[in-house]
Amino acid sequence: MARLTAPALRRGLDILELLVDEDQGLRVPEITRRLGLPRATTHELVNTLIDRGYLDQSEETGRVTLGVKVLRLGAAYERGLDLAAVGRECAAEVANACGETVQVVVRDAGFAVFIVRVDSTHPVRLVSQVGSRLPASCTAGGKALLSTLPEAELDALFPDDAALQKMTPNSISTRKRLLADLEAARERGWAEENCESNDHVACVAAPVYDRLGKCVAAMSISVPVLRWDDAQKQRCVELILGGARKMSQLLGAPAAS
Repeated sequence: MARLTAPALRRGLDILELLVDEDQGLRVPEITRRLGLPRATTHELVNTLIDRGYLDQSEETGRVTLGVKVLRLGAAYERGLDLAAVGRECAAEVANACGETVQVVVRDAGFAVFIVRVDSTHPVRLVSQVGSRLPASCTAGGKALLSTLPEAELDALFPDDAALQKMTPNSISTRKRLLADLEAARERGWAEENCESNDHVACVAAPVYDRLGKCVAAMSISVPVLRWDDAQKQRCVELILGGARKMSQLLGAPAAS
């Protein structure tokens, strides 16, 4: 049975989702063009969202950005889930031990979304933002999440090579390589990335489980390649496995996870 949809609501959500990755905001004509909406419809939707506090518009530039109501929704989600709060606590411990950037990601279909970041203490470090959304196949955290999925779900997300998005020349570009990487991650309990989302960064990650034994997140350590060697990798693997294990325990995961 097909779900009933509300076109105006769907378009309003499209506008909000479009602005998630636009730090500087967009002007209304840009929103109209990108979403392929009628100009009058876009103006009406944007004005309604501004009136309700979900969008702000600069009087000087006319650019539209996300408003405080979106922050409140995110905060309410975080309070209910406790995932980000627990993730920050555990990521901070791992970051203190290694001095590198530690992040927690969740999965949105075929993408990894960063919900926690604890910065490296080094002057040369990974630059990323909470809320960033990257192709899961390009990141260690994303691969850790994908490695827990059943074959049928992986097939639906990546039916062919064309479904894989590349961010660097090292990014995975074939289903065969992706499945091999995920199988390796499954067997050893952690995933890795070698300059696949950033030309200058290596990363390891481990899955995080909840009280039902379901993978709900992944924790990762990212290190510039200038500081990456076998000894550093081994140390980071040990730390990330411990950090992900502790986070899982705090979320009530069964001991075997």
